[in-house]
Amino acid sequence: MRLRIYLVEDSPVIRNALSESLEELVGARMVGWASNEAEASRWLANNPSGWDLAVVDLFLLQGSGLNVVKSCSNRELRQKIVVLTGYATPQMRQRCLAAGADAVFDKATEIDEFTTYAINEVERVA
Repeated sequence: MRLRIYLVEDSPVIRNALSESLEELVGARMVGWASNEAEASRWLANNPSGWDLAVVDLFLLQGSGLNVVKSCSNRELRQKIVVLTGYATPQMRQRCLAAGADAVFDKATEIDEFTTYAINEVERVA
């Protein structure tokens, strides 16, 4: 089974690059994406078993990725939520983890660590 990823990212350039990378490098399947909080929260709520990993940016066109993370508090134990942001300060990492994120990665400096995390998720799901 391929890892099913839902991506919450408002930048089309980053979204496309990340989607291509995850599909090629990790062998994941993108099941959808959103650029704002309401759309992301709605899709995740309406597809409770349709994803394995949600990758969430904090700053969105409308709303906050932190609220998207909080909206997934009733997800299945097998489902993981990762925050991938350009604002991964120690305080923000702590807030994300307290809100329910499984991991937090900085877009600029921790993309390799994020990719390793996704690869490990592929192995776990398989």
